[in-house]
Amino acid sequence: MKSIVIPALMASAVLASVPAAAADSAGLALAKKSNCMACHQVDKKLVGPAYQDVAKKYAGDKTAEARLVEKVKKGGSGVWGAVPMAPNPQVSDADLHTLVKWVLAGAK
Repeated sequence: MKSIVIPALMASAVLASVPAAAADSAGLALAKKSNCMACHQVDKKLVGPAYQDVAKKYAGDKTAEARLVEKVKKGGSGVWGAVPMAPNPQVSDADLHTLVKWVLAGAK
């Protein structure tokens, strides 16, 4: 019995990580496609903050997704310094939610 349970547990752990990896890959691809990476990087500040720093700042904030979707769409300034973020009205609402969820999840 033991020899069946261990491989089954290992297989389920691998399968559970596939959706997270796919979401990470989709989020990064969308950030590149939407030209977000011109100003942001995953793990270091460029013009704007690193996505991982954004995730840390808003960790546990249940209103963060809605607020950040609006900020990405309309632009803004003052939270991360004097350099304003340009508005991104060309990015669909669905893509904005996908991007923000990816960022808030730690952007890998």
